[in-house]
This record gives sequence, C-alpha cells and structure tokens, in this order.
Amino acid sequence: MEKKPVTIKEIAKRLNISVSAVSKALHDDQSIGLRTKMRVRAMAEELNYEPNQTAIFLQKGRTNTIGVIVPSLVESFFPQVISGIEEVANKHNYVVLLGQSMEDPEREQMLLETMKKHRVDGILISISKNTFQYDHLKKIKETIPLVFFDRIPDMKEIHYVACNLVSGTVQAMNYLLQQKHRIIGMVNGPEKLFSSKERLEGFRQALSKNRLKYDPSLVVNSDLSKESVIQAVKELLSSKRKPTALVAFHDNAAIDIIEYLKSIKKDKTIPVVSFANLPMSSHTVFKPAASLEQYPYLQGQKAMEVLIDVMNNKSTNAAANSAFYKVILDSRLVILK
Repeated sequence: MEKKPVTIKEIAKRLNISVSAVSKALHDDQSIGLRTKMRVRAMAEELNYEPNQTAIFLQKGRTNTIGVIVPSLVESFFPQVISGIEEVANKHNYVVLLGQSMEDPEREQMLLETMKKHRVDGILISISKNTFQYDHLKKIKETIPLVFFDRIPDMKEIHYVACNLVSGTVQAMNYLLQQKHRIIGMVNGPEKLFSSKERLEGFRQALSKNRLKYDPSLVVNSDLSKESVIQAVKELLSSKRKPTALVAFHDNAAIDIIEYLKSIKKDKTIPVVSFANLPMSSHTVFKPAASLEQYPYLQGQKAMEVLIDVMNNKSTNAAANSAFYKVILDSRLVILK
C-alpha cells in the first residue's frame, strides 16, 4: 500500500510541539528559536516531508499556474506559440495548463470553467473559428486575468496580442498586383470570424489604393475544412470574372487549394498567397507563392508578458486595470517560390 504523504501534524506529534510552531519553523519565522527550527528541519528531512504546494498556493492566493487554450495542435502554428509562452512562463516560475478547444465553442467554455476550478492565475486564449457568442469569455474575464492572442474576439476592453492582418493582406495583394494580376480572388474563413473581417478589409483597401473596383463575388467564405476550401475555389473559378490569382486564409488552406489546382491542371496559371508562413510551407510540393509571417513564437512571448503584467497589476494598481494592452505585430511577406 502506498504511504500517505507526511504532514506537519506528524512532525509536531514526533517533537511534541504545536502544529503552528512547525509551520512557522519551516517558513523561517523569526518568532521561532534557532534550536526549534533545526529540530523541525531535521525531523522533516528524516520523515521525507514535502510541503503541500496546493495549501501554500491557496494561502498565498496564487497557484503559479496559467491556462492556455488553443483551437488545435494539429497546425504547427499553435505549438510555436506555446513554445514562446512557456519560454517566458518558465522564467517567471509559472506552469502551463494546456487545453484544445478543437474549434468547438462548448468545449472552449468547458475548458475555461475547468481552468477556473483549478484556480489558474490567468488565462491565454486563441478562440475557436466557431466562437461568435462571447458570454463565456466576458464571464471569465470578470474574475480571472484574460489575454487573447492570434484569433481575438470582436470585443471591447480586452487585452490581446495579434498580427496586423489588414496590412498583411495589403502586402499579399500588392505582391500579386505587381505581377499584373487584376482579378484576384480570396478564399476567406468564416464570415463572422474577426480575423476574416480583417483580411477582407485589407483586400478592399489594396484594391482601392490601386483604383480597382471591389467585386464581392471574388471573396468566398469557408469553414476552413478541406471540402469547404475546395468548394470555395470551385465557386471562384466558375465566376464570370475568373480570378488569375488567389489569397488563402492560411497555409493549410493554400495547400488544399494548390493540390486541387494541380488536379485540374491549373496550378501553373493561378498563384496562391497565404498567411502564417508555417515551416512546412517551404517544403511541401503544394507550397504557396508567398506567405505572411505572423511570428507565432513572438506572439506567445508577448502574450505571456502581457498576462504577467496584468496579473501583477490586478490587485495593486487600480488605474492599470482600466487600461488595455493591444499589442499588434506587423506581418511580413515571405516569397517562397
């Protein structure tokens, strides 16, 4: 049978002193004499006593644990973000509790509640592509410091770290426009997703700056599944104004698009530009012509730094609680072909 952990009650009983005296001795309290401290420490070592970290954390009002929720770890983008988060978290003695929403708002809500029950000190979250109602996010941020990254909700008064997707889309469009493409299509993400709206805004801005008319038929939304992405491409190619180039929501969508274009022998004539610049993008045979670097590792670092500052200011600086971090990183177009 496994032995139960030794408690300070056992040490107190062996030494015939109070539990309070043992606790103070182990915490080097000045009210306890040196001889008693030495006796307590010796007995603790003899009994292989280990402090109850949960009790200590609850006593301090913090657990040195932060929760991180991402849509999925299948894409290499989010593992890179997590690496950046953990690099900063480790330096500040925080442990990361990780969960995947799997693009399910209900699972996302369940993870938030679970992390709250585990008394995490703060939460970092990139919302699911299907999260359009924010009640669960508003409820959590009232009690726990909450910082969003990459995929952020269309909410006011939030802390977040993200890339400038509007200017990034303008860069992608300018690259294609410089190659004399005048009919450019976009395979966007879910219409209500905030990052989809940002991409659309960049798409329209680029056309306007180049005195080209925006044609809504050249932007097709998808749920980002392979089937939905391919259906969007089919819709674009059947349009009266057939696009000669495409902008994809991200690298995974671009790979699905290029694979499909190859199957219908149009890959040579329709270049695709995407977002994320994932490591695999430069190695696959279906790589896009260019991709926007979104710096996932740096996003993770910055998000964790913001969360630490928010947690530190939670109870000590009322003025800081009325200000909100909006850290926006500039995207950079990377030519892959």
